[in-house]
Amino acid sequence: MIGVMYPFRTPPVIWAAPGAAAQLPDEARRLGATRALLVSDRGLLATGTPERLQRMLEGAGVRCAVYADVMAEPSAEWLDPVVEQVKAHQADLVVAVGGGSAIDVAKATAVLAANGGTAYDYFGVDRVPRPGLPVIAMPTTAGTGAEATPNAIFTNTRTQVKEGIVSPYMMPAVAIVDPELTLTAPPGVTAATGMDALTHAVESFTSVKAAPTTDLFAAEAIRRIGRSIRTAVFRGGDLAARTDMALGSLYAGIAICNAGTGAVHAMAYPLGGQFRVPHGIANASLLPHVLPWNLQGSVEKFAQVARLLGEPVDGLSALAAAERAVAAIQRLCADLGIPSRLSAFGVREEHIPAMAAAAHATRRLMDNNPRNLTVEEVEAIYRSAL
Repeated sequence: MIGVMYPFRTPPVIWAAPGAAAQLPDEARRLGATRALLVSDRGLLATGTPERLQRMLEGAGVRCAVYADVMAEPSAEWLDPVVEQVKAHQADLVVAVGGGSAIDVAKATAVLAANGGTAYDYFGVDRVPRPGLPVIAMPTTAGTGAEATPNAIFTNTRTQVKEGIVSPYMMPAVAIVDPELTLTAPPGVTAATGMDALTHAVESFTSVKAAPTTDLFAAEAIRRIGRSIRTAVFRGGDLAARTDMALGSLYAGIAICNAGTGAVHAMAYPLGGQFRVPHGIANASLLPHVLPWNLQGSVEKFAQVARLLGEPVDGLSALAAAERAVAAIQRLCADLGIPSRLSAFGVREEHIPAMAAAAHATRRLMDNNPRNLTVEEVEAIYRSAL
């Protein structure tokens, strides 16, 4: 937005390359850690990754306990037992290893352990009073970019809508992005999380808060994800493609940290809260339906998206090029098998008014959208997606 300034934030330290996981012990020591809680999930536990990282920390003199019961799409109440584990272990460092859910749980746990209370006390923007324990975030999926954001998203079980804790104190102290950690992600997870990252990149690139600094990261994320997501999904052992996706997710995370997201994310929250649709799938399913509406609000930017995706747009008008971007993303979702109809999740016509009202009320996101949407227009988008 012309004439408006926003701060630019990233994690203080970022390691991003194949083999970067080896930096974990040194970073833990640099932070002065003596006792760490490693937060992960049972699916990842079966791969042996948390145990390997635990041994690395123990070998560096950092006593490490493992909490591996994080559920996908956690509710606010799921933080309480993790906070208890932090206190019982007397941890002075939290290490997050996993997808967005594990990283969000770790970030919120670190804040709650130091500030007290529950997640409900901190839902919203800038409501955390003091820094938490330091967090080292190590993503094993290329999607949420949670290793580079000051946000953590949980289901508010009182309202059945997802809400965020947003604070600079939620930013990880260190992000370690090792594409080798993503090699075990199955095709479905790779597709859903990859489209989540692309949604982040496109929404931040076209956000009203976009700036030259955020555009650098968003554009590079679009370029890398666009050229590599199909390979990563259908030939998951390709390390070059996995590296593109890991870096694309990281860059998109940096972009949304500073430029924010828009209507896709706002409309995804009721899907996740009420119908338990995984966040990446919710975003990916809605993206093809929201983009045709948003295109008119940022034609030049969407024309650039088409170029970044490798679409042949030479000689086309800006509007025609922008339409190519929308068509390319719709085709990509179809190629990856992303559900295109909300009815597949149990959404019916009678659910739409309440969903639209909840999405429209999420002003933190809707105010970033390149096109102002009325609640009636949000309803129309949901109906087009049924």
